[in-house]
Amino acid sequence: MADINAAEKQQPHIFQSSQSEGSADSDKAQVAHGETAHEVAGRGHLATDKYGNATVHFDPAAERRLRWKIDLYIVPTVALLYLFCFIDRANIGNARLAGLEKDLKLTGYDYNILLSVFYVSYIIFEIPCNMACKWIGPGWFIPAISLGFGVASLGTAFVDHLNSACGVRFILGIFEAGMLPGIAYYMSRWYRRSELTFRLSLYIVMAPLAGAFGGLLASAILTLDGVGSVKQWRMIFLIEGLITVGLSIISFFTLTDRPETARWLTQEEKDLAIARIKSERVGQSSVLDGIDKKKTLRGIFSPVTLMVSLIFLLDNITVQGLAFFAPTIVRTIYPKASVVSQQLHTVPPYIVGAFFTLLFPFLSWRFDRRNIFFIISAPIMMIGYIMFLATTQHDPQTRYGATFIIASGAFSFGALCNSQVSANLVSDTARAAGIGTDVMMGNIGGLISTWSFLPFDGPNYRIGNGLNLATSTTILILSIFLTFWMKWDNKRREKVDIDAKLAGLSQQQVEDLDWRHPGFRWKS
Repeated sequence: MADINAAEKQQPHIFQSSQSEGSADSDKAQVAHGETAHEVAGRGHLATDKYGNATVHFDPAAERRLRWKIDLYIVPTVALLYLFCFIDRANIGNARLAGLEKDLKLTGYDYNILLSVFYVSYIIFEIPCNMACKWIGPGWFIPAISLGFGVASLGTAFVDHLNSACGVRFILGIFEAGMLPGIAYYMSRWYRRSELTFRLSLYIVMAPLAGAFGGLLASAILTLDGVGSVKQWRMIFLIEGLITVGLSIISFFTLTDRPETARWLTQEEKDLAIARIKSERVGQSSVLDGIDKKKTLRGIFSPVTLMVSLIFLLDNITVQGLAFFAPTIVRTIYPKASVVSQQLHTVPPYIVGAFFTLLFPFLSWRFDRRNIFFIISAPIMMIGYIMFLATTQHDPQTRYGATFIIASGAFSFGALCNSQVSANLVSDTARAAGIGTDVMMGNIGGLISTWSFLPFDGPNYRIGNGLNLATSTTILILSIFLTFWMKWDNKRREKVDIDAKLAGLSQQQVEDLDWRHPGFRWKS
């Protein structure tokens, strides 16, 4: 115990060994005895026993101070980047109201085609982008792709027909593909499982806020005279693209790749940041591993990854449908209002959606649960779409109220789904692949959403609203099934002889098991 006491003196208020709390577990003693937080954080050292139990306990006050510091340095930058990522994607809906279709001579389903092209590249490059993010490092990769989609948004201001518009939207999809999963993966390097959902919500909330802020910004931009040949809707893309380019250049200097390279952390804080993440990863001797084929496939084909990804796909039909068609839906509700008034009417539902995007993940953080909030959110969306289907454009108050209800249930899934995938994978490689899979599936839902509100279906959009009622109902069923399945499989795992399963395996073979490790348990 003298060695442990000496270690605690060297690392004050950072961590304690399990033995200090009376543990008699020999595996814990072997790991914790005589090691400092610096040693626990180093490569080759485990922070769990073979049963998945953490072998070190951390001072809550030290963790709070570290978490607050990380929040201040990491969250604002990624939140601003994602805000304009979503604005650059969804501002086409605002441009549509301001004359994009007329100027580009779009007819029939041309607008739907223009939306779909974006998702083709977005889906194709989702997983490759997230693996590239791991390989290059988020500190460089995220600013680089932000600069790319900012330039692509600028280019949209100068298109003059459908083909050129489709080309720019395709390029936009390539650069934006790595943004949502890249930031989610990046933040999993810094936060515990229970903390991650709320921190993801702090940037994912920018999606509904982008709907609100994008409408306000578009309304303001449309009052400007223009620059040369760039007028009206083209000014939306020009100004918002310039803002994105500026933010991305700044982020090259503000984003820190990982705790080890954070100049704003002391060495003790770096050690604590690494050790506490490692303490939740059963069988892993390092937080950042090399890209490994087995772990990549573990991340993609985990049962929880696949199920949660399907839930995110279904939810994204609603989320992206609102982003692209909210201005159009508002126009059917208030057909006699001015364009600026219609833009402004899209703002309040997004504000309400943003509130719930933060509320549910905050509660998830406090309870360390995610599935229950899937189950709560789905019926909220169902109610909103039932209200749409039960009314016509002649009942604008009810329909406008329905948009508030739908936004309340839909937007929190971005944080909940990505954190749930991350919480149920062990290695860094598996998390990168799993989160990439989740967002890829989500954007298949986005592609479907581009065809959910068709011209012939207006102004009541029975097909689009019926489709979204069906998807939200399916989300409820899948979420309940997933919760019961996880409980059943955890009970099955409790009966497994862990010592026998791990006998004869090398450390590398143990790490490659990931969620197949017998000491791993699903976290609902």
